[in-house]
Amino acid sequence: MLIRTEIDGKYKEIELHVCNGEETGEVRDIVHELHELYDRRIAGVDARGNRCMLNPGEVVSAYAEGQKVMILGTDGTYTVTKKLYELEEELGERNFVRISKSEIVNIKKIKNLDMSVTGTIKICMKNGYETFVSRRNVSKIKERLLSERSVKNS
Repeated sequence: MLIRTEIDGKYKEIELHVCNGEETGEVRDIVHELHELYDRRIAGVDARGNRCMLNPGEVVSAYAEGQKVMILGTDGTYTVTKKLYELEEELGERNFVRISKSEIVNIKKIKNLDMSVTGTIKICMKNGYETFVSRRNVSKIKERLLSERSVKNS
């Protein structure tokens, strides 16, 4: 991989260019990581009432709890003002998948899946959090995880 820096007065803001002969999984991953670093931040409030800006890469899960939407991050739980479907759109489909009517999870934070109970999937996240895929979303999550695996293998 070649990384080049060009400093010139003609640039009014930082530009990042990712160039390759074809679009590969690696190119998509690099672009996604760049977007994650520089784009979307999510405003949240922690348990003490402090306002925080969360990086999407820190989000393990987002779920509805009563009338509130909560984000389980790598370092705590936050309340956000957005609706769950708005968060789902904002976080994008690349790393997040809806597992039930009231929850989305970050695929990159999944440690393993437990399919020992017939008809359901228990998701164990890397931070120890456990949740379940609703029956109506079982086929969707299987499809997403298989497509993730095929992208990594390409």
